[in-house]
Amino acid sequence: MPCTFLRSLIVAAGTCASLAWAGEDNIRLKEGPGREIVETRCVSCHSLDYIEMNSPILDRKGWEASVGKMVRIMGARIDEAEVQAIVDYLTTQYGK
Repeated sequence: MPCTFLRSLIVAAGTCASLAWAGEDNIRLKEGPGREIVETRCVSCHSLDYIEMNSPILDRKGWEASVGKMVRIMGARIDEAEVQAIVDYLTTQYGK
């Protein structure tokens, strides 16, 4: 029984990883300092269209809260220097 559970868990993780990468070749983030960090860190959990989808409603405080939630609640492994670079990039390029 534990083997079946582990196998299911591995398949589910692989499926989630595949979905996060699906269609990413169609999304091109705006040029700017921090773009590379955003592309590598954020796409490990969700697609980049999440950024464009939220840009009309998030200002700096909103991006800080969103990135903070990804680290504290969702478990994203992003150090503090990268958090600042990501928030700066998102605010500059996609902030309202």
